[in-house]
Amino acid sequence: MKVAIYGRSTNNNTSEYIQRLFHKFNEYKTEIIIYEPLYNFLKQKMQISGAIKTFNSHEDLNKDIDFILSIGGDGTFLETLTFIRDSGIPVLGINTGHLGFLANVAQTEINAAIDALLNKEFSIEQRSLLNVTASKNLFNDFNYGLNELTIFKKDSSSMISIHTYINGDYLNSYFADGLIIATPTGSTAYSLSCGGPLVMPGSQNFVITPIAPHNLNVRPLVISDNNIITIKVEGRSSHYRATLDSRNEVIDCSIELTVKKADFQLNILKLKNQNFFNTIRNKLLWGLDKRN
Repeated sequence: MKVAIYGRSTNNNTSEYIQRLFHKFNEYKTEIIIYEPLYNFLKQKMQISGAIKTFNSHEDLNKDIDFILSIGGDGTFLETLTFIRDSGIPVLGINTGHLGFLANVAQTEINAAIDALLNKEFSIEQRSLLNVTASKNLFNDFNYGLNELTIFKKDSSSMISIHTYINGDYLNSYFADGLIIATPTGSTAYSLSCGGPLVMPGSQNFVITPIAPHNLNVRPLVISDNNIITIKVEGRSSHYRATLDSRNEVIDCSIELTVKKADFQLNILKLKNQNFFNTIRNKLLWGLDKRN
């Protein structure tokens, strides 16, 4: 079995758990390929035995990899997408960050999680992505996102007008600080903090959520993800900022953005007892009441 590992340079508090991870893979004689900056960092913190290869870009990851581990928080998990792209390599997130909606395997559960993976005791959940196109190349030529596209004002405190069209039909001009186009996966992220609804993965939707709109009767909208969304921005500044998951661009207001569902999906490894309802109940503390 061949496993890839991606993560940022971590802190000393997590080194013990990562050491366990390597011990467990050695027990199963697993071939490991690890993100090179992370490997160089870990070598200074712990003993790493066995033959280990490294990678630096998506071109170094072959489709013969059985799965990839993302070690960090949800931001690290989102970065993992830029390496696996449309390869179909399944990903599992090990949470060394904070909330952990996507990276939902706790550090203390590493041994049990690796046992389950190597014994093929898991299922695969497919998550839809969004694709952003324009008249110029954006986001380092990888214009796909798992969570959301967000449009922001840039140089001024003044709001911007975000003219939005669905399949060419005029929807609305959002006079606001910004606008979020979220997938079901992204419905638990920035969109949620701006008042957007929770949407179950696999629902085949986009959520359009304004950020601090001037008109208080403007509310988030859920549409089918077979629609194509076009965005034109107008404001006092000649540029606006757009973020796609954790990547960002400054874009000229003359450039229109088109958002549609991507033609491939991300495969997420799901272990026993992991599901969307357990995650939102535990992470959002549903039902936590001192009266109960």
